[in-house]
Amino acid sequence: MLNQPVATIESLDYEGRGIAHVDGKVIFIEGALTGEKVTYQTTRRKASYEVGKLLQVVKASSQRVQPKCPHFGVCGGCALQHLDPAAQVAAKQRVLEDNLWHIGKVKPLSMLPPIYGPTWGYRHKARLRVRLVPLKGRVLVGFNEKHSSYVTYMDSCEVLPPHISALIVPLQELLMQLSIRDRIPQVEVAVGEQVSVLVLRILEPLEAADEPLLRQLADTHGVQLWLQSKGPDTATPFHPLDAPPLTYTLPEFDLTYPFMPTEFTQVNPTINRVLVRRAIALLDPQPGERIADFFCGLGNFTLPIARRGARVLGMEGSSALVRRAREGAECNGLAHAVEFREADLFEKTPQSLAALGHFDKWLVDPPRDGAVELIKALPDEGGPARIVYVSCNPGTLARDAGLLEQVKGYRTVAAGVVNMFPHTAHVESIAVFEKR
Repeated sequence: MLNQPVATIESLDYEGRGIAHVDGKVIFIEGALTGEKVTYQTTRRKASYEVGKLLQVVKASSQRVQPKCPHFGVCGGCALQHLDPAAQVAAKQRVLEDNLWHIGKVKPLSMLPPIYGPTWGYRHKARLRVRLVPLKGRVLVGFNEKHSSYVTYMDSCEVLPPHISALIVPLQELLMQLSIRDRIPQVEVAVGEQVSVLVLRILEPLEAADEPLLRQLADTHGVQLWLQSKGPDTATPFHPLDAPPLTYTLPEFDLTYPFMPTEFTQVNPTINRVLVRRAIALLDPQPGERIADFFCGLGNFTLPIARRGARVLGMEGSSALVRRAREGAECNGLAHAVEFREADLFEKTPQSLAALGHFDKWLVDPPRDGAVELIKALPDEGGPARIVYVSCNPGTLARDAGLLEQVKGYRTVAAGVVNMFPHTAHVESIAVFEKR
């Protein structure tokens, strides 16, 4: 380690890497924490910055902890297991505040208490990679290695529910026995209230001898297996065929949501319940109000808004999710209070938005690209009095917040982080805007 450069870490970036300045140049060091003094080796050099590999922690942060997972550091599923969970939340809050100010020039009137919960076994949706390694005579099942297309050599996962983590080795052994072991690129996991589903993506049909092996795995471990031959819509149940449907619930609102295993739902059901409660409290829907829920998915927020007595229009770009949302409204007795429409919200215009009529309030929950076209389409006068914005990307939230404040006449009343993905650098957040 002699003559290796030394850096003092000033903060963490949006990927969870330590940020330092050495000789006037920004250095990003994976695995280093704020306040630490470390030695590092440069792995990538650019004109304005460098990326470094952590070699030694000379002075450790008081918030550094021992990672729980033996695969941490190799597996790309987690980035922050070496940081105390409470400190992870604080770091994400700083990322949110920094993005709002530096990108959007926005400073909320208040910061909301962060939403956080269980840090292990929380991930009820996951897509695991599968890879046959002939030289080792085995099939690997897991997340990709960091910065690599290789599959991590793993036998457990601490962020998956324990009964799913315990399935990794049996699944690897089972797939190795199949005739199409080299034609299965992924396994999608979906855990519901009454059933856990594994969806095997198969590039070739099973042979007859494969089927009893799959049935035995499902029966032994109490899961339902599905097969997917092409796109997500081709996923169909394989065994057992009499398993209960996949659902998740929001007990506070007396709601049950049916969903397909390949459809988008929040990965962390505990945090989702708190997030919905917070969003509804901030939106404060009232009987008789007309409210829009843009990027509504299968109605995660739409139905709770309707439960509060408001009339709701949910809009979503996926026709499959719109169908599922209508099914959810029907089975929860809310079809009379909600309307769901399919629409490309990334191409909204002032004219198409005006054609929807007046809304008292909006809830917006876009993907990572944000909702910039939708916000641009807002009228300068007569828009919704309040907008609650749920975000999975603090950068696009900040951009959209700047547009709302500086162009559309809103003020950022409050914002805060939602720790949907503990041990990752992923920052979810929620913000509320009110018309000035």
